[in-house]
Amino acid sequence: MSRARCPRRRTALWCAVWCALLLLAAGVGPASAAAVAPAVDRPVVDTDRGPVRGTAHGAYRTFEGIPFATPPTGPLRWRLPQPAARWAGVRDAGAPGARCVQLPAVGPGGPSGSEDCLYLNVTTPSASHPGGRRPVMVWFHGGGFVNGAGDLYRPERPAVQGDAVVVTVNYRLGIFGLFGHPALGGAPGFAIADQQAALRWVRANAARFGGDPSDVTLFGESAGGLSVCAHLTSPASGGLFRRAILQSGSCSTTMPPRSLLPAQNRYEPFVPEQRTVADGVTAAAGLGCDRPEPGAVLDCLRGKDAAALATPELMMRFSLVSYGNRLLPEEPRRALEAGRFHRVPVIEGSTRDEMRIFLAQGLAAFPIPDAGAYRARVEQSFGAAAVPAVEAQYPVAAYPAPALAWAAVLSDASFTCPALRDGRAMARHVPVYAYRFSDRDAPNFTGLPQVEGFPYGASHGFELPYLFTMDAALTAPQRELSQRMTGDWTAFARTGRPGAAWPRFDSAGSVLSLAPGPGGIHVVDGPAEHHCAFWDAQWP
Repeated sequence: MSRARCPRRRTALWCAVWCALLLLAAGVGPASAAAVAPAVDRPVVDTDRGPVRGTAHGAYRTFEGIPFATPPTGPLRWRLPQPAARWAGVRDAGAPGARCVQLPAVGPGGPSGSEDCLYLNVTTPSASHPGGRRPVMVWFHGGGFVNGAGDLYRPERPAVQGDAVVVTVNYRLGIFGLFGHPALGGAPGFAIADQQAALRWVRANAARFGGDPSDVTLFGESAGGLSVCAHLTSPASGGLFRRAILQSGSCSTTMPPRSLLPAQNRYEPFVPEQRTVADGVTAAAGLGCDRPEPGAVLDCLRGKDAAALATPELMMRFSLVSYGNRLLPEEPRRALEAGRFHRVPVIEGSTRDEMRIFLAQGLAAFPIPDAGAYRARVEQSFGAAAVPAVEAQYPVAAYPAPALAWAAVLSDASFTCPALRDGRAMARHVPVYAYRFSDRDAPNFTGLPQVEGFPYGASHGFELPYLFTMDAALTAPQRELSQRMTGDWTAFARTGRPGAAWPRFDSAGSVLSLAPGPGGIHVVDGPAEHHCAFWDAQWP
């Protein structure tokens, strides 16, 4: 399989589209960090590393910027996370910690953030909890493993409405989190190991914030969903969580070659370790660190300034999670198929128009003006032999524009059907609940411009403002949908089952479609509506 990377001969357009592809809508757009208003009430909680002073916000409290591991800097760059040192006195937890080194979410610019970034944020209801401890929900942000941070997501809605303790987590990104090299013994998967360290922190400290350390639900979107997939299949994550929610990021997510731009390779987020290691050898040579002694290679690489490593090419090259190692012994989708995953209840879903926002970014240079161009795109991505079959499933005349037909092909092939395929594999062993976010009038909060004649609809990541407080205005019916989704997500965290109207996913293909207004929430046959029998035959 081809390696996902920004090619050597990059154009501004290519990198814009490829960044959009890899960022996978990780809360892109203007940051909306929680405002810390002056408050007399500064609650203090004693963690296992020392006391922290948070901030009261009326109905909820926040404790931000809590270190869960030693800063992975200097000689600790590319080492597994170590427990944070104890501190003396009360540590201020009134603002988020630094974000990990990353690429810009939208538009031009150099890298930002810090290697000293392994911090998490805790949001709790202010009211006392009758009858025991609250469920804990741990959020892993998206961003294609090259962008994003926990503080971009303000979780007061699930905390207050759902009466839950919510933890949002930073983890190392790009070359800092997913690098591999023979001198490291392979590709240890530092990004996923960081998340496991955060989960161990939660196990040790949840009760101190009123949470139940034995009742932890993982949830994440895009790269965060891929992260949840990794934990489902990682032996090292056993016992660290009880339930899992995967949003627009499944173990089987994939994308065909040349689907967005002519030079684009096939995208798969999980790759064999030896591929990452080979890329690491190439990268080390390019950085002038191809030394004969393994220790000298790492000394040279660890001596490089972070900015020299955080180039678009290197960050994107190392944005794929390696398997075939201690962290992930086998390819996650194969592990699911074989039943080798942690037996926990699962919610898994996607948005109806996943790929529209990605496709839109390249339409000006790589347009799809007519049926002939649509047919050419099908051939370039799937081969000439597949053209009649794809056209039969997705006739261009059935869509308002040829580009929208192609977006439907990509959404079903890359996101929706892979998620449902994984859902069927897991449903043989555990309760699975499948959803499709279907609000085609959802607000575009990403900062990416609209494209005339090409509505984004229910695009990738557009469900996020329905679960978190973000820079997006919801209408009254959308706010009702938000309340319903928040209620279902937190009910699942509390009981392992969402609302009573949400059936388990089984061979009948029951998928809950989520849209505002009367009748907007209803059950559909997801595999049938999205032609999944056809796509399952293409990628067995």
